[in-house]
Amino acid sequence: MSIRFHGLPTAQVEAAKATGLDAYGGSIETHPSTGDAYPCRHCLGETSEGKDYLILAWRPFETTNPYAETGPIFLCAAECKAAIPSPDVPPILRAPRYLVRGYSADERIVYGTGKIVPTASIPSYAETLLNDLRIAFVDVRSASNNCFQCRVRRA
Repeated sequence: MSIRFHGLPTAQVEAAKATGLDAYGGSIETHPSTGDAYPCRHCLGETSEGKDYLILAWRPFETTNPYAETGPIFLCAAECKAAIPSPDVPPILRAPRYLVRGYSADERIVYGTGKIVPTASIPSYAETLLNDLRIAFVDVRSASNNCFQCRVRRA
């Protein structure tokens, strides 16, 4: 099976930027990057030093259910191109390990799938999860802060 890492959908990112509001209806914050890892969840790249980035609460789900987690993310303040879905681990995943977890088509956690995985092992674990037909997609989250990083889907 082939997999692809995906950033956030452009339409959702543009809508949030247009309203200036996050998932809780709070104001999106703008800050200048010091070059110390402000990974954009849309382009899956870093916000360059001196460029502005956004901090906002994000819920990467279409439904609201008990498993539809919300958490802080960064986005480039300036317009950026969406990441092209790729089988390669995105460059923003620089920590030694991440929480990788499978979700059903109705956006609920599939119990027993959540695991802290070394970064280099994310593709193989995501592929293993996606071989289970109960799993519609896999989310990659920070192992230390639970922040959404990216989504993995079948190619």
